[in-house]
Amino acid sequence: MALPLDVRDLMSSGAKLRAEREKPLRIAVFVDVEAPDAAVDALKEALRPQMSTARIHVEPVTPGDVLIVDDLADIVVALTSPGATLARSLKESRDRFVPTALLALGETRDAVARRLSHPVLDTLAAEKPEDLLAALGRWLSDRLEGKRVALAANFEFVRRAVAEEAVKNTAFQNAVIGGVAIIPGADMPLMTANQAKMVLQIAAAYGQPLDAGRIKELGAVVGGAFVLRSVARQVLTLIPGFGWAIKAGIGYTGTLAMGYGAIEYFEGGGDADGLAEKMREIRERVVSKAAGMRGRGEAEVIPAHAWVAEEGVAAADPALPAAPGPSVATVETGEL
Repeated sequence: MALPLDVRDLMSSGAKLRAEREKPLRIAVFVDVEAPDAAVDALKEALRPQMSTARIHVEPVTPGDVLIVDDLADIVVALTSPGATLARSLKESRDRFVPTALLALGETRDAVARRLSHPVLDTLAAEKPEDLLAALGRWLSDRLEGKRVALAANFEFVRRAVAEEAVKNTAFQNAVIGGVAIIPGADMPLMTANQAKMVLQIAAAYGQPLDAGRIKELGAVVGGAFVLRSVARQVLTLIPGFGWAIKAGIGYTGTLAMGYGAIEYFEGGGDADGLAEKMREIRERVVSKAAGMRGRGEAEVIPAHAWVAEEGVAAADPALPAAPGPSVATVETGEL
């Protein structure tokens, strides 16, 4: 059977992702001079861009200072102390409608937001520097949606958040496709193309070359799509009348498994053969689970671990740990 993939479409997607990696980033950083040293050191190390298209402008803030952010800044990242030194500078950035993340170490989010009159959803607080960076990575991925690939290319601590967003978005799309498809098999090309593009997005987030060689990884994704259809057919016999819900659930959960398997693969630095083996492990686990369900003749919900390539890795759980340590390059100071 021919692969249900438009290779030209995939190559076009790869070219688009390469262009997105080159988008310019301008980040203004405000640092309260009394902020905890551990947080300052962690932020300094994390915000070291890996490409010349990103520029970081760092300004220390002392009591009485009011910093005016350049309108060209994409975002502001502000690190506070237990005081209110940053209050007026934060107001200036909000008045200019620049997305501004307020970071605090060792405090609660609500308390910090109230003290500095800052929106709660743009206030990030944690007890440990690594947890604070993980929260910042998720915030950046959410607030700079149009520059996610550029963020991931420059800052390692953002990569997992960007990759997970691609996985969750694709899983939702495939759930809808699987649930509304009327003609048998009509959902296959769409779901398969979505999963293939998802792998390309994850590869881009982890700085992998997006050339013709990436087509090798897509073979594993195509095979996974056929297995999901097989699983759906087996499970559909268990609950007559609810086929649309079962297909939607399998499309969603199966895509999550593939996506998180790809994340694990790229974080481990494996090659194309490693990704194919990872996908095969997931497929074998899925098929084994589905066969057991049909043999018992009961409608059992497929648990998260049934879709995972390795024990102990919660691939279907969106609350995964942050990417490993920050990248290393040069931080520039000066005007944006």
